[in-house]
Amino acid sequence: MFDLDRFIEDCRTAVRADPTHKAAREVVARAVSDPAGVLAGLGEPRRAEVQKLYHAPDLTILNVVWGPYMTVRPHNHLMWAVIGIYTGRENNIFWRRIPEGPAGGIEAAGAKSLGERDVEPLGHDIIHTVTNPLPRLTGAIHVYGGDFFATPRSEWNAETLREAPFDVETTMRMFEEANAAYEARMPAS
Repeated sequence: MFDLDRFIEDCRTAVRADPTHKAAREVVARAVSDPAGVLAGLGEPRRAEVQKLYHAPDLTILNVVWGPYMTVRPHNHLMWAVIGIYTGRENNIFWRRIPEGPAGGIEAAGAKSLGERDVEPLGHDIIHTVTNPLPRLTGAIHVYGGDFFATPRSEWNAETLREAPFDVETTMRMFEEANAAYEARMPAS
C-alpha cells in the first residue's frame, strides 16, 4: 500500500540528491505503478480538489483530483513538475510562446494523454492545459520542484490566448463548479 510519509521522504531525498525532476520522476513512477495501493493510501477520490500533501520552499506535493470533463486554462508553473496518474485520464495540450506574435500570445505545440500508471515530467517553462475527458474523477499525484503556492506565474485566456497573472480564486472556483456539476449527475441515493 502507498505510504504517504514514505513517499514524501523519498521525494525529499530525491530532490536533495538531484534538483532536477529526474530522481523525483522515479519516485512518482514507483508510486503510481500500483494504482490500487495509491487509492488505498490516499482514499478513493470523492470530489474535485487540490489537496496539499507536502509543502516546502524546494518541494510541493499535491493530490489533484479533476472533476469529470473539467478543463483548466493554459498555465505555467515556472518550476519543473512530475505528474503521475493513479486513476482516470488527463489530457494535456502543450503551448509555446509566439515570439513574433502579440505580447504574451501562445500557440499549440503538442499534446499528450496520460492514463493510469503514466508519469510525465514537465519542464520549468512548460505551458499546458489540462482536461479530464472522462465522466468520472481523475486522480493524479503532482510533485513540483519549488514552492507551488508562492511562485507568481501566468495563465492564458482560453478564448484570446492572452497572458495574465495566474488567478488562484478563479481556479479554485472551477473545482467547485466541477463538483456541483458532478453532484448534479450523481443518482440520488
